[in-house]
Amino acid sequence: MRILIDADGCPVVDIAVRLSRENNLECIILCDTSHVYEKEGAKTITVSKGADSVDFKLVNMLKSGDVVVTQDYGLAAMCLARKALPINQDGLLYDDGNIDALLLARHTARKIRSAGGRLKGNAKRTAAQDAAFERKLREVIAERQ
Repeated sequence: MRILIDADGCPVVDIAVRLSRENNLECIILCDTSHVYEKEGAKTITVSKGADSVDFKLVNMLKSGDVVVTQDYGLAAMCLARKALPINQDGLLYDDGNIDALLLARHTARKIRSAGGRLKGNAKRTAAQDAAFERKLREVIAERQ
């Protein structure tokens, strides 16, 4: 098992890297050239900027059983198809029971925005969200080791 992080816009990179180090797991951070990540205990792969370039690189690297940290529902769906375990920055495990509804919500939001509508943005991140992510990732690691 490895931990792969879709790091573009990811607020929990440090937590995921720390937990991978604590559990002697390989950790790979993937980002595009807009971001720079150098974290002790993790390998960073930087890909060229482009729509979904990080996502496709990550999916092509996946092995069954890998844990993927991402907030991208489309990427999470591809990870599930490859028998990986995607988790979001708030500790939500994506699975076959929730991914369809999440993808539908993303599609609906995109339609609203493309029609000129506006949606409320995300609230400021809280320490409770970080704690929920850490708890869930610890749980996933413990179950799979």
